[in-house]
Amino acid sequence: MTNDRVNGILIGIFYIAAAVTSIIAVVLYEPVLSEQWYMTVENGMEMKVLIGVFNDILLVVSAVGTAVMLFPYIRLWNEHLALGYLCFRFMEAVFIAIGLVSILGLLQLSGYSEGSGENLLAVGSTLQAFHGWTFMLGPNLMLGLNTFLYSYLLFQTRLVPKSLALFGMVTAVMVFIAGVLEMFGIVEPLSTTKGLIALPVGVYEMSLAVWLIVKGFNKQKLEELRRGK
Repeated sequence: MTNDRVNGILIGIFYIAAAVTSIIAVVLYEPVLSEQWYMTVENGMEMKVLIGVFNDILLVVSAVGTAVMLFPYIRLWNEHLALGYLCFRFMEAVFIAIGLVSILGLLQLSGYSEGSGENLLAVGSTLQAFHGWTFMLGPNLMLGLNTFLYSYLLFQTRLVPKSLALFGMVTAVMVFIAGVLEMFGIVEPLSTTKGLIALPVGVYEMSLAVWLIVKGFNKQKLEELRRGK
């Protein structure tokens, strides 16, 4: 098995890992993102939230992994655009990391016996809002930008089917729009409407992951790009 084939499989695995860990984290964060967040520790939900935090850490690792592993291939067409993708992907990971710190802050606050006090409730609400903004900026706006860039480069290089890369560009625009609509209060963060707009990008990432694991990059196009360099 060639290095390119192995790299394709690893990239696919990273994309799958990112999707799975992000979903798990969102589900497990429910106790500290609800109105009764200050009861998290008292209700014995601390471990549940910490497992969510661990999954978010894995998500950050997976996001950085896709960026580092994919960059050498898409840079063969346009290095400047590839660097743009790399930066926006890293920014997505940074926002996710900042968001999980707010989750840890909420968990820490919920451990105080006077957690329902007015001051702590205000701090808790601020941390919840802080997490909401980082979630919107990272896995929405930054995700839309970096997905569009790498999908465009995959479309130009034809390392994967053009139809798949085109689908990626469309879904990237959709998830970016979902983030903008949330930013201006047109849709709610966890609304069905936003979910329907943002969901296709997840379908695209899973489709790309499966393709890279099963088929890998187009060898002929990859050789042509390298000869061109």
